[in-house]
Amino acid sequence: MTTETLPIDAYETQLAEKAARLKAMMAAYRAPEPEIFRSPVNHYRMRAEFRIWHEEQDLYHIMFDPLTKERIRIDFFAAGSELINGLMTAMIQALRLSPVLRRKLFQLDYLTTMSGEAVITLIYHRPLDDEWREAAAALRDELRAQGFAVNLIGRAAKTKICLDRDYADERLPVSGRELIYRQIENSFTQPNAAVNIHMLEWALAATQDARGDLLELYCGNGNFSLALARNFERVLATEIAKPSVEAAQYNIAANHIGNVQIIRMSAEEFTQAMQGVREFTRLKDIDLASYRCETIFVDPPRSGLDDATVELVRCYPRILYISCNPESLCRNLGSLSQTHDIIRMALFDQFPYTRHMECGVLLTAKTPE
Repeated sequence: MTTETLPIDAYETQLAEKAARLKAMMAAYRAPEPEIFRSPVNHYRMRAEFRIWHEEQDLYHIMFDPLTKERIRIDFFAAGSELINGLMTAMIQALRLSPVLRRKLFQLDYLTTMSGEAVITLIYHRPLDDEWREAAAALRDELRAQGFAVNLIGRAAKTKICLDRDYADERLPVSGRELIYRQIENSFTQPNAAVNIHMLEWALAATQDARGDLLELYCGNGNFSLALARNFERVLATEIAKPSVEAAQYNIAANHIGNVQIIRMSAEEFTQAMQGVREFTRLKDIDLASYRCETIFVDPPRSGLDDATVELVRCYPRILYISCNPESLCRNLGSLSQTHDIIRMALFDQFPYTRHMECGVLLTAKTPE
């Protein structure tokens, strides 16, 4: 058996190095000391993807070393949630006994939640048929009999077979309230649930004295929208990915939140609408002029904000910016710092034992001299 190990003894050192690196990057923008939010030292990842390696009559999970490209067998994944590890063992044991399910199986994707639900996607290099569906249903029933609240999905070229449902419902405790988040397979979700709770609670604390309405770009499944709704009169949020919008709409209803409106638009399209460059039928029933947004929240992709969106963001007195890439954040701060000051900064150790950093900044408009 091969066990993936983590340098737990070095956790404090790697976190301190990240904090020092973030402070150095932000020094030019006169950022305050960062608030540091730790990750659990193990079992922190709620999602994982593994290639499946076939060796005569055996098969097992593998990963590839990012530097050497060496194949590494993984029987125990210390970074993965305890639920992922339990499912990994159960899946391999069952697949070894099922020629139908193991034939040309290429990859297994695991999506788990703190609430105990899971979705496993089996990806193949062959067409899937009724025989596969019958075998997969038997495997699902076997896993449920073992106590796993799991759903199975089969994927192949241009094919997706969903036996029951393609999502798991997460429940997160956030500042005294439990929030329900529908997480759809093959859509973005925060990988580190414990750190996600830190991020949501930090964003709530940073906006606790906010006034008026909130504009949010890149809202995903409503991860931040739902949590922040309690601090604002209304929330207007945009997202382009259809599955994420559908999940966000479900989450709004499931949490009985009545002051959040989701628009299926990209940040670039919404910027064009706000600047009068284009008109969109998706906005015909929304009175944008009725919103009094003094705060804008952005959680962009790694590339950061495009120039036009930066100009839009600068129009708001308060900017809350969550970034998974401090380099692109710094590029955006080159413009934003001309009109705004950073008054709070946070480091969220979303990806421990790597160089990746998640951070947040709260900016307020400079006071005219």
